[in-house]
Amino acid sequence: MAAAGRLCLHGSMPDDERVRLLGLISAPERLRVFSALVLQTSGSEAVAERAGLPLRDALRALSQLEQGGLVGRDGARWAARPEVLRNAVAAAAPPQPLDDLAGVEQEEAAVFRAFTKDGRITTMPAHRGRRQVLLDHVARIFEPGVRYTEAEVNAFLRAFHDDHAMLRRLLVDEGFLDRDAHHYWRCGGTVEV
Repeated sequence: MAAAGRLCLHGSMPDDERVRLLGLISAPERLRVFSALVLQTSGSEAVAERAGLPLRDALRALSQLEQGGLVGRDGARWAARPEVLRNAVAAAAPPQPLDDLAGVEQEEAAVFRAFTKDGRITTMPAHRGRRQVLLDHVARIFEPGVRYTEAEVNAFLRAFHDDHAMLRRLLVDEGFLDRDAHHYWRCGGTVEV
């Protein structure tokens, strides 16, 4: 099921470039800063505040993200360049046909064929069972035991669907994610061992 719409990290883009891009946003501080920029925050102080970081740490993260090409600057205004990540995903090789994958149930394969294209959900199924197949797949991006801010969750979910708020609500309502006033964490779904 890994190739069925999950972010592909193989294909025509060089491996070291994909690793570099993922490494840039793998550090929590840089991910928070990048997420703040994706949410249309642009000034250094506003980015630091939204990311919950001291200004010095936010500036360091902004500089690293800028050097890596994920952030651009126009004077004092910063902007995320999420298209760099989208292009990395688009450059990935298309997944092999689902009906050729060993271990993928035919019913799940049919759900992925009907409701996803290029790794993204095109339509959320009304039927609960089909919806749960997609939500279980999306939930796998979240590591069990890790707490995420709403901005971090939104940044991850945008890779699967433009309406990240709807997707986040469904993940909570269907028991894949739980939350408190400040954080989300994975509490359900399939765990690969």
